[in-house]
Amino acid sequence: MAAVTHAAGTPARLHLPWKGLAPLVAAAVIALLPTPPGLAHSAWIYFALFVGVIVGLILEPIPAAAVGFIGIALAVGLNLVEKTPATSIQWGLSGFANDTVWLIFAAYMFAEGYEKTGLGRRIALALVAGLGKKTLGLGYAVALADLVLAPFTPSNTARSGGTIFPIVKNIPPLYGSEPGPTAKRIGSYLLYTALATTCVTSSMFLTALAPNLLAGAIAAKAVGVHISWMQWFVGFLPMGVLLFLAVPALVYILYPPEIKSGEAVVGWAREELTKMGKLTLNELLMGLLAVAALALWIGGGAFIGATAVALLVVSSMIVLGVLTWSDLLAHKQAWGVLVWFATLVALADGLNRVGFLPWFGKLTAGMLSGVSPALVVLALVAVFFLVHYLFASVTAQATALLPVFIVSAAALPGVPIVTVVLLLSFSLGLMGIISPYATGPSPIYFGSGYIKSGDFWRLGAILGAIFLVVLLVIGVPYVNLVTGARGSGRTNPDVNEHTFDAPGAIAVRLGWADRAGR
Repeated sequence: MAAVTHAAGTPARLHLPWKGLAPLVAAAVIALLPTPPGLAHSAWIYFALFVGVIVGLILEPIPAAAVGFIGIALAVGLNLVEKTPATSIQWGLSGFANDTVWLIFAAYMFAEGYEKTGLGRRIALALVAGLGKKTLGLGYAVALADLVLAPFTPSNTARSGGTIFPIVKNIPPLYGSEPGPTAKRIGSYLLYTALATTCVTSSMFLTALAPNLLAGAIAAKAVGVHISWMQWFVGFLPMGVLLFLAVPALVYILYPPEIKSGEAVVGWAREELTKMGKLTLNELLMGLLAVAALALWIGGGAFIGATAVALLVVSSMIVLGVLTWSDLLAHKQAWGVLVWFATLVALADGLNRVGFLPWFGKLTAGMLSGVSPALVVLALVAVFFLVHYLFASVTAQATALLPVFIVSAAALPGVPIVTVVLLLSFSLGLMGIISPYATGPSPIYFGSGYIKSGDFWRLGAILGAIFLVVLLVIGVPYVNLVTGARGSGRTNPDVNEHTFDAPGAIAVRLGWADRAGR
């Protein structure tokens, strides 16, 4: 609706709510365009709705959670994905059964526990006392903490959202930086650095992100490419080292903190630590629960999932009195993010259910037929990376599109399939930077209040472009080198090639992997 305002001595002026109209216009324009060949009209209409939701999330005429809620309500009410009311509502609510959604919620409760007990403030004071002379130094300290945990924590939501975020969140207030007008004093920089870093470390190690392991399984099944932990590490090494070292400095330049150094804060932090005295019982309990969660996240994957660990720890926090049930109910931010991310997970899944994503993958592969192998590699990786704007889950994209892209690449003559497999897999962590919903920790940092929506999208586009360029410019020649891939095709001469039952799939084993001891 248009808003009319009256000012003294001036006529009423009409203000068009363009941010509210833009999502509707975007959806309507796409819906009115002719349906592309090979795609069902209903799928095209659903895609139009999805684009409208994305535009709404970017502009935020209303809170992001409300945008997602309205989008899922329309899709369910109009039966755009499922054809009966019963199956439509089951699909619409399916996002609330997603384990990452509840892991994100639990991460907020961890942060609440750190804050309520004072443990987060104590750790933050210790970090500032030791490394707080320079803001950039704090940025690298945050990055290093994530790097140390990354090889052992296959959930970046647990690692960054459940471990790093609750601690880092307590540092900005020490500098008088709170969500709102003072956010950019130091808080915006530190929190965005933490997010950007976890996207890099998620791609550095095979075991730093669950979809990495899924990608390995898909590649082995689809085209017979087997990736070991060491192959992954060596294959991403130059890109990983470069990006890890560059990210805190890049964010410092692109999103500069107002406070560059804090000599006085360091002394003050030491005094505050002294005033806090010994650990309280609740601090000790919170610390023990956090350590237990981290230990299970690192070593308990064989018998308990990351989300189950988080929910058990939150339950323990309530039983032990670290938090109360009222604390959980009162955390509006956590519940808002839960609704927002759950609806986005379902909406993104709808693209696959209506057939849009398989159609898009085949269309991309068809367009690359006859193109030189080198350009095919570049195009496939770039498209796979950028299409993540349509997903609220890295796992969902790996499941829905990775097999299509890999098998399509294998069917194209001369394409070095091992190179394609590795580069597509390496992109899974990096692509988490591009949007506020791109990976598990993103909604947590987005919901912190320190990073404005416009800044989140802008920085995501810039860093996403940098990550992608590094992956293509350094990754393509380097991975070709270490795998022995040649311009004409597959890989080094001692690789065994044979055909699997999957149509068009070429099975290739890494010769260098066998020599290294897979």
